[in-house]
Amino acid sequence: MYSDRINALPPYLFATIDEAKAEMKAKGVDVIDLGVGDPDQPTPDHIVDSMCQAVRDPATHRYPSYTGMLAFRKAATDWCKKSRGLDIDPVSETLTLIGSKEGVAHIPLAFINPGDVALCPDPGYPVYKIGTEFAGGEAHIMPLLEENGFLPDFDAIPKDMLARSRMMFINYPNNPTSATADTKFFEEVVQFARENNIVVVHDNAYSEMAYDGYEAPSFLSVDGAKEVGIELFSLSKTYNMTGWRLGFAVGSKDIIAGFGKVKSNIDSGAFDAIQMAGITALSDSQQCVADMNSIYTERRNVLLKGLQEIGIDVKAPKATFYIWAPVPDGYDSIGFSKLLLENAGIVATPGVGFGEHGEGYIRFALTQNAERISEAVDRMSKLSL
Repeated sequence: MYSDRINALPPYLFATIDEAKAEMKAKGVDVIDLGVGDPDQPTPDHIVDSMCQAVRDPATHRYPSYTGMLAFRKAATDWCKKSRGLDIDPVSETLTLIGSKEGVAHIPLAFINPGDVALCPDPGYPVYKIGTEFAGGEAHIMPLLEENGFLPDFDAIPKDMLARSRMMFINYPNNPTSATADTKFFEEVVQFARENNIVVVHDNAYSEMAYDGYEAPSFLSVDGAKEVGIELFSLSKTYNMTGWRLGFAVGSKDIIAGFGKVKSNIDSGAFDAIQMAGITALSDSQQCVADMNSIYTERRNVLLKGLQEIGIDVKAPKATFYIWAPVPDGYDSIGFSKLLLENAGIVATPGVGFGEHGEGYIRFALTQNAERISEAVDRMSKLSL
């Protein structure tokens, strides 16, 4: 009954985790969920108030523009200028997204023909590969290995794959590994893309989740980047707006134009009232972001200390709200995550769910308060690891 593309899909990682979590809850287990990266804190009040005011305006009840309100795109480019020093045209170089996941899923339709290749990181966000395959393309895996700082090795890409490659996804700060990249790496990306005529999509959803004084650079800050690629930003994690579905793409006007043609035929744009709340988020004080980063720093430190005390060798991430930890000897990633859930009531994400090169690792999300994380560590300490 289903199409071949649907039949070929693996179960969606987080849907599978939700099912296992629900089974344990049905048994009466007090589950501590450190699985999906969904902020547990509410959207800041000033953003919610802006939404409430906007939604009462009948003008927001009509079809929105598929490219996004110009006022939102202007707020986005002003934010890019203030936070990253980027000069972006809000009209020709900016596109509103219904969350960055939608952008990742749809952009291959603009640039991938059947048989074309998109270069996708592994471990990585599953939608890079799925969006490519939905467009009829082939995903070629770029392994992200710890010995390389979880950066791809472009020299390792086979020549025949490179000849068919039309697009590349990169993502730093990285999900799931929490790895970061410097401008030198982005310079290498630009040179590689120019030499091979590849469209670069930098998924920068975790740009503002940074600790210990670290500031994540923008891909577009590198000379020539705006000629070969775009950057996707998301309001989801930065402002605790995951359910609101709002983000934006900035960069090459030609890539933005092609991307916009896809969206004009698929969706009718983001709800104007949500975009108006997004303007408030981007334009007002960013103290709420600093406050959340302080909360995540405390949680990170509690989990790091606990994991290290039970013998798990894990490094402190400078960005994202994930801890990417090696599993103990004698376990694979699914086996260890199963042990945590069934014997300790803890949900964590097996690394292999992000691709074959995620095997041997497990991802913890810092989406519970410090007390619950401390309790999770205490439960883990009672396991025979």
